[in-house]
Amino acid sequence: MTSELNRAERAVEEHSVALKKPLGLRDLVLTQIVFIVGSSWVGTAAKLGPSHLFFWLLAILLFYIPQAAVVIYLNRLMPLEGGIYQWAKFAFNEFVGFIVAWNLWLLSIMVIALGGMFITTNLSYAIGEAGGWMRDSKWCVAFISCALVSGLGWSGVRGLALGKWLHNIGGFAMLLAYAALIVLPFVMMARGNLSTYRPLQIAAPTMSIFYCVNIFTKLAVGALSGFEYVGILAGETHAPARNIGRSVIIAAPIIALMFVLGTSSVLAFIGDNQIDLIGPVPQTLRLGLHSFRIAGAIASVAIVLMMVRSISSMSIHFTGSSRLPMVAGWDHLLPAWFSRLHARYKTPINSIVFVGAITLVIAISSQIGAGMQEAFQLVDNAANVFYGIVYAVMFAIPIVGAAAIRTRARAWLRLAAACGFVVSLLAIFFTIYPIIDVPSPLIFATKIVAVTLTANAIGAAIFALGQRQRVAQQNSTA
Repeated sequence: MTSELNRAERAVEEHSVALKKPLGLRDLVLTQIVFIVGSSWVGTAAKLGPSHLFFWLLAILLFYIPQAAVVIYLNRLMPLEGGIYQWAKFAFNEFVGFIVAWNLWLLSIMVIALGGMFITTNLSYAIGEAGGWMRDSKWCVAFISCALVSGLGWSGVRGLALGKWLHNIGGFAMLLAYAALIVLPFVMMARGNLSTYRPLQIAAPTMSIFYCVNIFTKLAVGALSGFEYVGILAGETHAPARNIGRSVIIAAPIIALMFVLGTSSVLAFIGDNQIDLIGPVPQTLRLGLHSFRIAGAIASVAIVLMMVRSISSMSIHFTGSSRLPMVAGWDHLLPAWFSRLHARYKTPINSIVFVGAITLVIAISSQIGAGMQEAFQLVDNAANVFYGIVYAVMFAIPIVGAAAIRTRARAWLRLAAACGFVVSLLAIFFTIYPIIDVPSPLIFATKIVAVTLTANAIGAAIFALGQRQRVAQQNSTA
């Protein structure tokens, strides 16, 4: 078994030789930050009031730290292009690896397809009242979606030698926006415009246990997730076994502080105002600087920074979603067409074109009629289930799959993975059965389950077809 595993790993490494390797440690750290830190979660957490720190700490302890530990462990063991696809494939089998990659690919496709709507909304807020019409214009959303996907496709073809600068700019933009958000309360206290501010005040939650667990899983799998994604690009990274793990270690505390202190700052200024969950950062800056004439301009700048971060994050999703079909093509589970590299830039050109076309179809279709909008929202909710499945499999590897990859994880790591596994399952449950007001929880749950099962049935069918074609090809050459 060990010799077969070694041969399989060498085959992946031989394919990866043709890839350029522009990603260094700094690039990886900034990529981790821009990919994980979003702007909306500090607003969501602020709705919890003083108990937000309790939920953040619980999510960090039971999911965030286990996630970081498992990603570092698996990447050091298998620093291979394709990341979690390869980890699951070698730990379990090709089918599990393919289904994990399929669910992660579906998640990324949905994020990119939603990007046009998000960018249009934020751009209209940045412009002000004059841009209000943009949010309600299907043609405007469709145009921006086309421009966004075309730009991401062009950058994707050029490769990470260019893409990493887009990711780095997004990382710096996010750090700058959060730095302003975190520093603002202290500036206002010094000016006497804020009486008291205790950023690390902790209070016990007052909601029901059922509601608390739901919120906890949202902050864990929703906000504090994403370390595994950079592992997909291991074959395009300098010293991936060392640098990807180091990037997690460096970025993890920075990300945690950004979320915790950012939430405290939002809570300090929102007061009785309704939190804008789309743009809590610019809303907070606007409220905090209301006595300054430049408050509106600063809020607009913050929105632009959030947009830059969003484009960078979607670029990472685009890059990863084009690499997963490429590595599946290496294993002959998809046609070799997906693995063909651009002659100059050494990027999977056909896979990039395919991903761009699929996301454009979904993005534009979502603008056609209320029925498509409802279906699009349903699939978007199902995307959270897709991510829960990915994490459940990843955390299962140190627990039950490590024997297949030559090593047995230490007891503390297995315990951490077990915590992450349980949180992932809880997140799936609360996505399928939400406690928010819906017309019929049972019908809602049935629809989510149906979408998830259908999506994975399609993935299983693609896998079976790929295996059948591979066997036929092997028999014809025998």
